[in-house]
Amino acid sequence: MQLSRDRILTTHVGSLPRPPDLLLFLEARERGEAFDQGAFEARLAGAVCEAVGQQVAAGIDSVCDGEQSKISYTFYVRHRLSGIGAAPGGAIDKPPQTGAHRDIADHPDFAARLHASRGGTSWFAAAAVPCCTGPVAYRDRRPLECDLQNLAAACATARPGEAFMNAASPGVLTKFVPDRYYQDEDAYVEALADALKEEYEAIHRAGFILQIDAPDLGSARHNQYQHLSDAEFLRVAERNIAALNHATREIPPEAMRMHICWGNYEGPHTHDIPLATVLDTCMRARPQALLFEAANPRHAHEWEDLKTAKIPDDKILMPGLIDSTTNFVEHPRLVAQRICQYADIVGRDRVIAGTDCGFATFAAQQNAVVPSIVWAKLAALAAGARIATDRLWG
Repeated sequence: MQLSRDRILTTHVGSLPRPPDLLLFLEARERGEAFDQGAFEARLAGAVCEAVGQQVAAGIDSVCDGEQSKISYTFYVRHRLSGIGAAPGGAIDKPPQTGAHRDIADHPDFAARLHASRGGTSWFAAAAVPCCTGPVAYRDRRPLECDLQNLAAACATARPGEAFMNAASPGVLTKFVPDRYYQDEDAYVEALADALKEEYEAIHRAGFILQIDAPDLGSARHNQYQHLSDAEFLRVAERNIAALNHATREIPPEAMRMHICWGNYEGPHTHDIPLATVLDTCMRARPQALLFEAANPRHAHEWEDLKTAKIPDDKILMPGLIDSTTNFVEHPRLVAQRICQYADIVGRDRVIAGTDCGFATFAAQQNAVVPSIVWAKLAALAAGARIATDRLWG
């Protein structure tokens, strides 16, 4: 992982807006409709090149492909793993497996507004919600190899400081890809970890930093596992970390980063489990760096809790300094203030400026932040990092 001894580096969580013409291909694929595979692959390669170039132009040091090939950070596994079928959007069992967010359930008026605002997600309502229907294994490497080749080509042109690639954690898939085969969550997580090991190692061998997306360590507490106590949830989190560590055992920690979050949506978030409660569990994960929400109004205060936390000396913090759910563009001075708060805790060399979450977690939704403002926010992040660099090294 790229580290710097003379300035604050920048990155983000991964998902970026997909161009409208690429989105048409992605939606057709999810609905099982016929489309021109050659035209799709050509447009995808171009979109990745554009996304990487825009990240570099905005001042981002560690870039990615923007998840351009994926309809979401979890559903994509349907095209890569065997044993994953699909059900219509309304046919998946609800609680507790995919239960509604507890904070939203407290406010039916907000839930109604949220549902109305997402009325345009026709592909989700009408098409392919994945579910496990048989033994899980890595079946088709072609989409993965395409992603690796596209990112390599884009980086050869734009020459960023570093590149990473996202992959889902075994634990998060238990929510978004409900099990109808194993009938045992422990066995399902173990099977997912064994299958995903192939993807994780391929990303590493290609020369990219592996980012594990693990909202199962945060948001799962107030939706999937809302019926459990905190202590019971932490045992689930420990199991998921053990599975992740097993799946990544051949990859050096410094070649990995892990993202946790509490759900990438504007909402009350009044039932979010505190970062301080899950931090020790997260610190036992093998990836060297931890990306976490630190900018939105529900989690911006938690830097204070890290002052007394036991953070291993070899861990890197990548706090979210930009909110991914609002069209406010954070002032660079605010970004710099936030960076310095974390630098005071673990040292300036162990902080990399990031974002709370992705900007297009589900590509087909009317995403909260419009594309032009996404790039303005990333530019503000880079500007804030420059101000913080002057303060910390000046």
